[in-house]
Amino acid sequence: MNKVIGTPLDRVDGVAKVTGQARYAADFPEAGLLHGSVVSSTIARGRVLRIDSTRALQVPGVVAVLDHGNRPRISSYDDDYSDADAAEGAPFRPLFNDRVLYSGQPLALVVAQSLEIARYAGSLVVIEYTPDTHQSDLLSVMGCAHEAPAQTPGPRGDFAGQFASAAVAIDATYLTANEHHNPMEPHASTVFYQVDGKLEIHDKTQGTQNCQDYLHNVFGLPKDQLRVKAAFVGGAFGSGLRPQYQLTLAVMAALHLKCSVRVTLSRQQMFTFGYRPRTQQRLRLGADSNGRLQAIAHDAIGQTSRFEDFTEHLVEWSGMLYQCDNVALTYRLIPLDVYTPLDMRAPGAGSGVLALECAMDELAWAAQLDPLELRRRNFASHNGNEGKPYSSKALLACYQQGAQRFGWAKRPLAPGSMRRGRQLVGWGMAGGVWEAMQMKASAKARLDAQGHLTVSSATTDIGTGTYTVMTQIAADAAGTDVGNVTFLLGDSSLPTALLQGGSFTVSSVGSAVRQACLALRDCVIDQARRQHADLASLADSAFSFAHGCLLAGNRSIGLADLLAGSQHAFFEVHVEAQPSDKRKRYSSATHSAVFVEVLVDEELGTISVSRVVSAVAAGRVINPKTARSQILGGVVWGLGMALQEQAQTDHQLGRILNHNLAEYHIPVNADIADIDVIFVEEHDEVVNELGSKGVGEIGIVGVAAAVANAIYHATGKRVRTFPITLDTLL
Repeated sequence: MNKVIGTPLDRVDGVAKVTGQARYAADFPEAGLLHGSVVSSTIARGRVLRIDSTRALQVPGVVAVLDHGNRPRISSYDDDYSDADAAEGAPFRPLFNDRVLYSGQPLALVVAQSLEIARYAGSLVVIEYTPDTHQSDLLSVMGCAHEAPAQTPGPRGDFAGQFASAAVAIDATYLTANEHHNPMEPHASTVFYQVDGKLEIHDKTQGTQNCQDYLHNVFGLPKDQLRVKAAFVGGAFGSGLRPQYQLTLAVMAALHLKCSVRVTLSRQQMFTFGYRPRTQQRLRLGADSNGRLQAIAHDAIGQTSRFEDFTEHLVEWSGMLYQCDNVALTYRLIPLDVYTPLDMRAPGAGSGVLALECAMDELAWAAQLDPLELRRRNFASHNGNEGKPYSSKALLACYQQGAQRFGWAKRPLAPGSMRRGRQLVGWGMAGGVWEAMQMKASAKARLDAQGHLTVSSATTDIGTGTYTVMTQIAADAAGTDVGNVTFLLGDSSLPTALLQGGSFTVSSVGSAVRQACLALRDCVIDQARRQHADLASLADSAFSFAHGCLLAGNRSIGLADLLAGSQHAFFEVHVEAQPSDKRKRYSSATHSAVFVEVLVDEELGTISVSRVVSAVAAGRVINPKTARSQILGGVVWGLGMALQEQAQTDHQLGRILNHNLAEYHIPVNADIADIDVIFVEEHDEVVNELGSKGVGEIGIVGVAAAVANAIYHATGKRVRTFPITLDTLL
């Protein structure tokens, strides 16, 4: 059998996707399926006086218009609307009452025989309001901030004293913009109403069981009447961590009409739920004459809704990435008349490390040190926030290998000293960090008489390659070929798995899959030894599976023969995996070093990124091909965060103006040049039994800072507001 873990295997679901066989939430057909279109609020705060659906109901093909006055019964308790990723507070309740909490809020649902008819009829629904004064601008109400409920690490040492006496110090404030997820597949839910009243639901989600629990609580339906599926998800990046409102509305319509309904959000409506929040972050760094950090303060303010306190790990990274004994971290929130923000790829780190790594670059310039050398001098072997050593941290190797591949040694220190024709050339770098977590997860492994191994877990695959890496882990643990394995996911009826997010799926579900397949293998071997006493002395490693047989040394024993007399036609094991106790003594994280070259037109101020090197230490890489794709995607997003992505809000209306892909700019092929990914060798026997850390998040962390630092090196101009646009350079 060939080695499967560590092999750049093609995606096992690739053929289904490129041939159109893979069905997404809005792709499932059924005769008589009805379609729902959401009617959204046009004000940011107030109350609904009247909803007039008369003209909409007169359109041929329209079946119903639901609003807060005629919807099915739903729970009135806040706790029932909470979910596995909910923020503290009172979660949003779709079509609950006449209150308008934000612009774009769903106020009605038109159900018709086609989506086109439903959307047209939606334009005929008349809503009268009593508007209230609203506020959607974070920067205009900075004095209204309150402490975030998250447990930000407390201060350590004497920041004030050490900062005041530091030989070199910087004090800088950075602004980041609201960003919206905008996966290729918009959110949709298809609810099949079955004859017995059960609902089979295909939803765009990162957690089928989270949605099942949510619907169970909101509608009071037994869980055995709710089956949520998400076999394929066309990107999510955090947008599917919480049940979005189209799911609730689709179930409402199906229950109201007792028939199958699909609700699909438009691209504009993709801007009407969670997003990466706007922040203002102040960094104060003090160092001695050798550039060693003596004091760090990271003070952040982020926006949230008025009904929930959304928090993310925004400032913690400043207390753990570098060695420093005097640290003060604060994180405050400002409630606005907007929807609650939501975790977005590398939540907290995407924004927080951006500010930290720009500040480190400013400190390097103030100390007249190479930015890479400054980081080397402040390497931390322990997580200062937790007082624990890292289970592994190959960041120094990331620095070394990334710099060598990039050619960093040739970089002149002085800004503006490199040119290429009319272009100013700049080289910048940044470090990256993301936590390497493991959660409880379950998996089932079944081996049939033909030798086919089926492994299952309720986790999802949001494009990250979950189908593929779980297949590899299963084949490796069971001792069989990849072609003999099928991995099932995206179904609430499968063994329990937490939300797919946080880069912990391989660590969590992968560990469960490995344990299940090892236990299944032991079960089969034990059965063989009971039937064949001469196998007792044969080592476990001598057994493998092929062609419906157990291979034991030179012998081949049919699985059907081993199952003879059994009440089942298969072997099966169900396992729940959880983190090892030895993790408690360590801090675990992935790390990276990102090197960027930018070209800035001296006259026009236009910026292009000509090459990127990202060196990543993520433990044992299960599939270098899919892992590389994850880093590539993260880097591209980081470039967009640096130069393009921002939601532009008309604060007089509280409404997002560029709520489409024509005006909400994200990188396209023409914006992307060479991206070189290096996976640095890193052994970790603590993080989990696979020794693997996730890579979904780490690819984006530090990229925007590296771009900003490269722009400074090219131009000598420090821009602290993101994204950096050409008008800020001219």
